[in-house]
Amino acid sequence: MVNNSLRSFDRTFGALANPIRRGILIRLREGAAPVSELAAPYEISLPGMLKHIGVLEDAGLVETVKEGRTRTCRLTAAPLMEAAEWLSAYRAFWDGQLDALGDFLGEKRKQRKRTGKRAKR
Repeated sequence: MVNNSLRSFDRTFGALANPIRRGILIRLREGAAPVSELAAPYEISLPGMLKHIGVLEDAGLVETVKEGRTRTCRLTAAPLMEAAEWLSAYRAFWDGQLDALGDFLGEKRKQRKRTGKRAKR
């Protein structure tokens, strides 16, 4: 189970690592779109765009339907939700670290006020 979950995350984060694929997902938040429309903002061939879409499909982020000669894509955001939940544990960790840093800096300020020393810049 853990290995399958990790492979799923690897595919999700691997898909998100490319700016074109992130752009595709951003566009698909607005609704389904044909591949040709998704390719339009980029200087990329349709076969190149299909490779990007294939990576997104393998990660479970996009579903495609072929009707005649037109391939239409739509966003499937479940893997993004799983990734967000996984990342939320690290958010809690960093919030704790930042709180501790804030406490430390607050103590340093209090110490400087008590001793009358100014911070060096």
